[in-house]
Amino acid sequence: MSVPLAAPPAASADPGAVRRLLSRVGTMCLVELQKLRRDRAELLTRAIQPALWLLIFGETFTRLRAIPTGSTPYLDFLAPGILAQSALFIAIFYGIQIIWERDAGVLGKLLVTPTPRAALVTGKAFAAGVRALAQAVIVLVLAALLGVGLTANPLKLAGAALAVVLGSAFFCCLSIVIAGLVLSRERLMGIGQAITMPLFFGSNALYPVDLMPGWLRVLSHVNPLSYEVDALRGLLIGTANHIWVDFGVLAGSAAVAIAVASALLGRLVR
Repeated sequence: MSVPLAAPPAASADPGAVRRLLSRVGTMCLVELQKLRRDRAELLTRAIQPALWLLIFGETFTRLRAIPTGSTPYLDFLAPGILAQSALFIAIFYGIQIIWERDAGVLGKLLVTPTPRAALVTGKAFAAGVRALAQAVIVLVLAALLGVGLTANPLKLAGAALAVVLGSAFFCCLSIVIAGLVLSRERLMGIGQAITMPLFFGSNALYPVDLMPGWLRVLSHVNPLSYEVDALRGLLIGTANHIWVDFGVLAGSAAVAIAVASALLGRLVR
């Protein structure tokens, strides 16, 4: 008479598995941070474009008073939007790095290790967030020099940093998703360039939502960049905002994007 085998314990009930997963996520984040040490010059060159937006576009439209922003000076209104834009421009091409790692054989080696694919993607998302934060500091310093009324509250600054990281994580994973679909650098660059400006102009980064035509308002409400900008404005310059909704949308969007990017990662090496 055979003895029935006991069912294996559920993976979710094993705290060791959770610790191992978090440890591997942390390891991949550290690996990505090591790569960032070689890209200091790139961070400075990437800061040129947001600086031009603030110095030329912001200063000019502040003098023209062409865009009504209520009691908030236009340059103050614009600065959080340019901060979010700079993070978007960094993260949206992160899929190129994934394709380069595939061509170099690095990605295939990583995928055959016990490291979960979600840990690999989360490491990339974390790196995009850190890179965006480094550039955000430059943008904030320039904004302060131009007289933008930024908060000095450390909790609000920490909240703004979290908003930048979550927004960058989403757009980084969106880039990885596109890479998993198109499989080539050239197509990814073309799609990235095609969607970057619509994401930017279809958000509330440059003008209030109330000034948009109806169809653009609909696009703005489904654009995660709008929620990132809204959170940054509320935290950095104290405008009216929906902070919990903003962070809920950003966190949910990042989680979904990580899951989808993880599912498509293996398609790159087939």
